[in-house]
Amino acid sequence: MAGEFDELRGRLEMIAEELADLAISRLRDSIDAGGTEYPVDERRLTRARRAVEKAITLLREPDDNDF
Repeated sequence: MAGEFDELRGRLEMIAEELADLAISRLRDSIDAGGTEYPVDERRLTRARRAVEKAITLLREPDDNDF
């Protein structure tokens, strides 16, 4: 079953990159507008990216058959 989740992990990795890009874009926009605090959207995007990265890690781990 090795590699069973490779395609799914690949898609999740692309999503994580997109989320990171959006978060950086939000930060740039805030800085350009003279903001002094993190935008709310950036925080949400960063949390979502971390959750996706956790899913990627879980899909890399071998199956745990201890039910």
